[in-house]
Amino acid sequence: MNRRQFLGTAAIGILAAPALLKRAAAQEGPFRVKYYPVAAGMGSRDTTPAPDGTIWFCGQRNGTLGRLDPRDGSYKLVDLGKGAAPHGVIIGPDGAPWVTEGGQNAVARVDPGDHKVTLFRLPEKEAHANLNTAVFDKNGIYWFTGQTGIYGRLDPKSGDMTVFKSPRGRGTYGMTITPKGDIWYASLAGNHIAKIDPATGNATVVEPPTPNQGARRVWSDSKGRIWVSEWNSGNVSMHDPADGSWKAWKLPGSNPRTYAVYVDDKDKVWLTDFGANAIVRFDPVTEKFNAIPSDKAGANVRQLDGRPGETWGGESGNDRLVVIQTVAPA
Repeated sequence: MNRRQFLGTAAIGILAAPALLKRAAAQEGPFRVKYYPVAAGMGSRDTTPAPDGTIWFCGQRNGTLGRLDPRDGSYKLVDLGKGAAPHGVIIGPDGAPWVTEGGQNAVARVDPGDHKVTLFRLPEKEAHANLNTAVFDKNGIYWFTGQTGIYGRLDPKSGDMTVFKSPRGRGTYGMTITPKGDIWYASLAGNHIAKIDPATGNATVVEPPTPNQGARRVWSDSKGRIWVSEWNSGNVSMHDPADGSWKAWKLPGSNPRTYAVYVDDKDKVWLTDFGANAIVRFDPVTEKFNAIPSDKAGANVRQLDGRPGETWGGESGNDRLVVIQTVAPA
């Protein structure tokens, strides 16, 4: 892959490369799969679509935030700073990507125009928080998690930051917001999910029915139901806060390991299964799964996001982005 490197004051180490697009072999059903190679060794991780059609993605191993243009496969990398190891990225109300930047123990904002990086560092007493994921609430406040057992909020306008201790300690990981504005997180080590009160910052633990399930990530559907990827059990589960009910479904295969979860605009649930090296689609209406395996071993897709008709992820094991396009009603 030919690359050119540019050096600038706002974005250090910007790369561009032509994409080599492939389709996964022997795919069934109404899905089209495309792969976009990115920089070797970068550890392509979490992704998020931007309003302009591009895709932002984290390079956890080389400390960068990437921006892919799916139209031609070109991409640029923005250096986030010395020691950076970005984990999650979302688009803020300002249209900019916001990053949980674990390497510098900070929240990072990258200007989508000039790629200037602004850091909001956690308090020194919360060093090595192992920052993971984040959401913006309806008031524009940025909420984030850290696996050492913290979660917090940042006011982007004032820069004020408050960090809270998770009620059961280590494991605070995936995060989501419901259409009503309720904020939830999953605790991987704590084997539970929790609801945050934005006014007080207090978190209320909710126990899944499957013991030691390893709740890893969460995503709300349009009805405010919380979908949970269960790493240890291999389940996808659903909690309805309206009546307190739970349902759970085992992913197909002999040894599913459910990592990521994302609910699309049609309320179809997308998951990643490390056991099957696949992205899996679940239809809650029919209760049927479609497994879409990678065309390379060890894909390790750790997060999913999307936009209407497209589900995106980063193959951290292969340094590629992958998109699954829904091309016809399923």
